Amino acid sequence: MEKMNRKKIFWRNIGYVVFSLLIVILLLGVGIYLGYSNRPEIDKVTSVINKNSIMESSADFNSFWKAWNILNEKSIYAKDTGDQDRVWGAIAGLASSFGDPYTVFFPPEESESFNEEIRGTFEGIGAEIGVKDDVLTIVSPLKNTPAWNSGLKAGDQIIKINDVNTSGLTSDGAIDLIRGPEGTSVDLIIKRENETEPRTITVTREEIQIPTIETEIKEDQVFVISFYSFSENSVSLFRDALIEFIKSKKDKLIIDLRGNPGGYLESAVNIASWFIDEGETVLKETFAGEGKPKIYRSRGPRLFNDNLSLVVLVDGGSASASEILAGALKEHGLATLIGTKTFGKGSVQELVKITEETALKVTVANWLTPNGISISDGGLTPDIEVPYTRKDAEEKRDPQMDKAILFLLSK
Repeated sequence: MEKMNRKKIFWRNIGYVVFSLLIVILLLGVGIYLGYSNRPEIDKVTSVINKNSIMESSADFNSFWKAWNILNEKSIYAKDTGDQDRVWGAIAGLASSFGDPYTVFFPPEESESFNEEIRGTFEGIGAEIGVKDDVLTIVSPLKNTPAWNSGLKAGDQIIKINDVNTSGLTSDGAIDLIRGPEGTSVDLIIKRENETEPRTITVTREEIQIPTIETEIKEDQVFVISFYSFSENSVSLFRDALIEFIKSKKDKLIIDLRGNPGGYLESAVNIASWFIDEGETVLKETFAGEGKPKIYRSRGPRLFNDNLSLVVLVDGGSASASEILAGALKEHGLATLIGTKTFGKGSVQELVKITEETALKVTVANWLTPNGISISDGGLTPDIEVPYTRKDAEEKRDPQMDKAILFLLSK
């Protein structure tokens, strides 16, 4: 009997031990499960490398990774979107959060398109596009391109590209939609100043060769340099045009910057240096977090004395480097500006490689005229304002050029 009681006690103790072990294992399992379920969202992402950064930040990135996981789990498009594409999209969103239409991320395809434009040859319509007053706008159609020949004008607001509404679209995003293979077409719904109804303009794409410079003599007395782009070779081409002007023995010069969307800063400084005394200010450049602006000065030599009569023609398509040159010549008292107000793009973008195939174009500085006027703050107002209407274009009149010639001949 006593032996049977000892056995019962033994097995009862074994039962207690087993039960206790089961409770411990259960609690441990629950703890592991809860810990796993409530782990940081970043730890739930297993398909992305280099998630952790050495950069310190007060931002809570847990919400970002939570959104990543929810989209990955619930979106019906998750299988069609690769992890790397999501990273590119996240960087693009980060760039857009700055509210600057010129700060843009280029994923691989867009980066290649941008490099083609820098090289000066691409397939598209041949128009410089920017964002003005939060609206996608034609800065200028390049001369003798499909955009020019179709009737697009500086200042035209682009409402739709094919069936895509442009609200919130960056200029680079719009360029991606507008460009395409030579021979194909794109429909642009545009709103033009002083017109109540939008109009649709269909443009057939071509291979675009960016034009640079042309010269001619008007009224046998006035030398005209029509300047379309501050490209890589524009300084040497402008120098050749000035040599041609000097050989003509004329003393009245028009520099036509209408429809010139700008380009290289150094080109503008070098060209201004032939008109402005060496050491004088051409422009000022202000950077984030820096007290004193960077000063770009004339490098000389000044080629012309005070006997030169100079007019610079500008309009809403004159932007960036065009505004630098026009503003410097005006504020040094060397040129009279005639036309309409310029576009007002006075910011500096730096192209930074993110990977071998991607890049970030980021605004790093603002441009000021020699007198400290911000070019981005509404553009430059000409000394003599002369409108150029649709009727003028249809009847092939150029009242701005006519006014510039009359002005110079009267001096």
